[in-house]
Amino acid sequence: MVEEYPRSLTELEADFATEDACRAYLARLRWPFGFACPRCGSGKAWRVRGLWECAGCGCQTSVTAGTIFQDTRTPLPVWFRAMWWVTTQKSGASALGLQRVLGLKKYETAWTWLHKLRRAMVRPGRDLLTGSVEVDECYVGGLEEGRRGRVNLKKALVVVAAQEDGPGIGRIRMRQIADASAASLMLFVRDKVEPGSLVHTDGWLGYDPLKSKGYMHQITFLKGKKETPSELMPRVHRVISLLKRWLMGTHQGGVSHKHLDYYLDEFTFRFNRRRSNSRGKLFFRLAQQAVAVEPVSYDQIVHPASSGKAKPQSVVAT
Repeated sequence: MVEEYPRSLTELEADFATEDACRAYLARLRWPFGFACPRCGSGKAWRVRGLWECAGCGCQTSVTAGTIFQDTRTPLPVWFRAMWWVTTQKSGASALGLQRVLGLKKYETAWTWLHKLRRAMVRPGRDLLTGSVEVDECYVGGLEEGRRGRVNLKKALVVVAAQEDGPGIGRIRMRQIADASAASLMLFVRDKVEPGSLVHTDGWLGYDPLKSKGYMHQITFLKGKKETPSELMPRVHRVISLLKRWLMGTHQGGVSHKHLDYYLDEFTFRFNRRRSNSRGKLFFRLAQQAVAVEPVSYDQIVHPASSGKAKPQSVVAT
């Protein structure tokens, strides 16, 4: 598929000034090889009152159905401006900033839009990390005295994987985990890192099963070394430092545990595309993925099905 995207805000406003122009663009992204009926798979259809009607079974489909734009009452050109603003903010996007830029009446609308867009920042079936990968965990949250080891009730525990790229950092992956047990850590590694890769960790026992799971394992014991952890495992600790700074700077630390994974997705999306010369290409990727993920309602965002948890506490990056 040809990567088609605006190069500037002026181009965005010229190319996507109308609902029809936005829908035509989304159709090209959703069906890059031509229309495919969601019911019978037929590739033949015609337009009927803004819908695609399958020539085979008569099923009518909207280009926004089954995407994050489903059931939106807001014109698509406004959504496109939101995607452009989100992807052109190098330090990240806040709901208050989006509300101001778009002139939205309610803060909740901007907050909901950002959460929907964050869900589109993870490409379904994205490639696993390969080669040599540093893995470590960190806490983001308020300080809690009197607890030792890798246990902390007020903070959120995040595990981070950073792929080596020569002396620099390649792609990254991260996830909030319940604890630093072998079960939690192995599930993350198997989901994010290609078997056969070299996984570089500290001496925490939770990483001991790596060899039995099909990985090479390099262990660096941090305790008693003259070098700091940031010198011994520089890539993953650099990412952790940037993550904490981003959570505190862009979001003032106000991220709840139940939504943290989506903020981690946004940080990963931005970090992995930090070398892109074109902000327009980030817009293209976000729009492309926005038609590939399922819709989510405000209710589902505020009350995720998995949250049989107590009311989440505010996370303050430290």
